[in-house]
Amino acid sequence: MVVTRHWRRIVKADREGRRGFASPPSVATTIGGPTALELLERLTGGGIMPHAQQILETHPRTLGVAPGPLVACIDACFDCAQSCTACADADLGEPDVETMIRCIALCHNCSDICISTGRVLSRQTEFVPQVARVALQACIEACRLCGDECERHAQHHEHCRICAEVCRICEQACADALKALPT
Repeated sequence: MVVTRHWRRIVKADREGRRGFASPPSVATTIGGPTALELLERLTGGGIMPHAQQILETHPRTLGVAPGPLVACIDACFDCAQSCTACADADLGEPDVETMIRCIALCHNCSDICISTGRVLSRQTEFVPQVARVALQACIEACRLCGDECERHAQHHEHCRICAEVCRICEQACADALKALPT
């Protein structure tokens, strides 16, 4: 699961004391217990099944898209939306914020488009491939543009490097889902 991979990297960086990283939020952490991620890993033996997959497997109707690319895309879209939101917020805290205006705008736009795409793909009761196709194409372009801009700042801002990586993953997941759409 894409989210888990990024959380593991962030948690590892936090444990190593690197600046700018925080542990995932967890109620258990505040009372001295294991983190939510650690609990999920224990319950699943380390192989966390995405919630999108669990829901789609129980859907009463036949899915409009192959489940593999669909689940990967939904998860990547929501992961990218969160990463872009966090990156834009971190950009606002940088001392050189004036140079980050385009990055902030693209991160916000990419986040909004990723959320919309993830939601469109999650609706399988009366799936409309034409709408999914347009959403996926928009998401691919938003992720490409945002990833390009974040890469420009990656040498100076670690959050931009991570965001660019997540945008590339989402861009590829959307391209894979687009190929899997019925014609």
